[in-house]
Amino acid sequence: MFHPELIERATRARHSPDAGRNPANCPALVLNADYTPLSYYPLSLWPWQTAIKAVFLERVDIVASYDREVHSPSLDMKIPSVIALRQYVRPSEFPAFTRFNLFLRDRFCCQYCGSPQHLTFDHVVPRRLGGKTTWENVATACAPCNMKKGGRTPRQARMQLQLAPIRPTNWQLQERGKAFPPNYLHETWRDWLYWDVELEA
Repeated sequence: MFHPELIERATRARHSPDAGRNPANCPALVLNADYTPLSYYPLSLWPWQTAIKAVFLERVDIVASYDREVHSPSLDMKIPSVIALRQYVRPSEFPAFTRFNLFLRDRFCCQYCGSPQHLTFDHVVPRRLGGKTTWENVATACAPCNMKKGGRTPRQARMQLQLAPIRPTNWQLQERGKAFPPNYLHETWRDWLYWDVELEA
């Protein structure tokens, strides 16, 4: 004989895609106080434990939740899927000069041939000619193009840069990041994210 409560729970699970989800797979999208994502790439996500702790510390507001609940002796709570900071975090104007940010600035492709494979970085003016390791003198290059160019300038190597390297602002990098949506976007995140993806008719 079926217990009515078990039937109801099974029905709920069938109609709630998050119900059987492991809490470890329930990150919260973090929005700034102006309801824009803190970061697009990488996407600003917090583990469920951090999100719930921030809720209890009254640092964030819950905007949306998963159907999945967590339980304690005194509380049943849906896991937040979207949270917004109560205090606005002002982003710094310029990003750190890192390999990842360099690749993001250059859209993860070689600035000589356009290949997305075997990426490294190239000093446009070689160090042996006084070139510095700066935003304005380093470009993303695939290993074959880097080897071909060697210790020469692009002009000496007869290689054309697609774009002159610049020092990007954080805003420019975030705009670049919109072109690279992650493989998974929870349905509750979509109203807060603006990706360069084709809209459904």
